[in-house]
Amino acid sequence: MCFDISFALKSDRLEERFDAKFDAPELYEPAYHVSAFSIPDVPVITNENVNLIQFLKWGLIPFWIKNEEKANEIRTKTFNARAETLFEKPSFRGPIKNKRCLVIADGFFEWREVKGKNYPYYIRMADKEAFAMAGIWDTWTNKDTDEKYNTFSVITTRANPLLEKIHNKKKRMPAILRLDDERRWLDSDITRDDINSMLEPIDDSVLDAHTVSKMISYRKGNTNVPEIIEKQEYEELKFQQASLF
Repeated sequence: MCFDISFALKSDRLEERFDAKFDAPELYEPAYHVSAFSIPDVPVITNENVNLIQFLKWGLIPFWIKNEEKANEIRTKTFNARAETLFEKPSFRGPIKNKRCLVIADGFFEWREVKGKNYPYYIRMADKEAFAMAGIWDTWTNKDTDEKYNTFSVITTRANPLLEKIHNKKKRMPAILRLDDERRWLDSDITRDDINSMLEPIDDSVLDAHTVSKMISYRKGNTNVPEIIEKQEYEELKFQQASLF
């Protein structure tokens, strides 16, 4: 699962990191927290425009969806795409072959269950740099309005040892691409074996994680604030934290 991310770095830093320019830089707003359920615009690089960072809506709508009602219904089920079934699911088996993308982020959030209570964690690269999650995308056209929607899913894979302990219910994590695999992921001639090899869990030695405020789960109020990614200690987790790290 991966429903909550951040992309708080400045636009010029992202452009340098990914060697690509924003298609509409004036639209970029750094975000400390966005939830997939708000259907946000997220910075993405597609295989069709490898030198551009574009904004795509989170929640893939397959091109074959017939109407807006069905589009709104399916997109809440396609925030994530499981690596293990990409080539089987009708919504994903086309895009994984020819519509792959890099979903840009600098952190993501997961919840750990301890004695019946859930505690939020913020996970990022140890060097605090931006990274790319493997994604797939598609274009859907609303036949009533002729409006086109470019949408995406984040691919998830089994958890590495660190995320197994944090996301200890589902034991999943986003498929974070290794640096050498980012441009390769966008290549048109990669095989199914190539794809599967790139979706293996990233080594947990490159990641850093810490607990954050439970305000991230509040349904009311603004969670897109710098405080949302700051470390917050929980007295009841002190013993568990020692065993986690």
